[in-house]
Amino acid sequence: MAEETTTPATPAAEAAKLAQPAAAKKPKEPTVEEKPFAEFIEQHFQPALTAALQKLGITDIKLSFKQDKIPVQGFSSSPCWQLTGNWLGGMRQFSIYFLEEDINGKKAFSQAEGGAKPSTLESFMIDERKVSLDLLLFYTLQRLNGQKWLTRN
Repeated sequence: MAEETTTPATPAAEAAKLAQPAAAKKPKEPTVEEKPFAEFIEQHFQPALTAALQKLGITDIKLSFKQDKIPVQGFSSSPCWQLTGNWLGGMRQFSIYFLEEDINGKKAFSQAEGGAKPSTLESFMIDERKVSLDLLLFYTLQRLNGQKWLTRN
C-alpha cells in the first residue's frame, strides 16, 4: 500500500491562509412577518386574504388598509391602522384594527351588516404572542365564518 504524504505548509503560506477573511455569509432574508408592518399587510396579508375569500366564492371583496379612527358607534379613539373589507356592495363589512403598528401587538375586530356602522368592538387574537401570516389569515377566516358569512350551517 502506498502511503500518501503531504508536504507541510510553509509558515508564510499558513499565515496568509489565516489572514484571509472567512467567506462572507449571505445575509439572511427576513421572514414575511419580520418585514415592516405596512409592507407585511399590503404585500402579503391583503393578497392572501383576497385569494382565500375568492376561493370561498366571495369574488367582489374590496380590501382597504388605512390609518383612521375606529368607527364604532359611541367609541372615540386615536387613529390606528385598520384593514377593512366589504362585499355584496358594502352590505357586509369587517375591520381588523391594529392598535399598535405591529402584527404581534394588540388587535381588535368589528363587523357590520346591511350598510350599518359597527356597534361592537371585539378583541382579536389576544392569546397569540407570535403571529404568522397563516395564523392571521386563519383567525380572520374563522371570525368571518363565525358570522356565517362564508359558509352556511
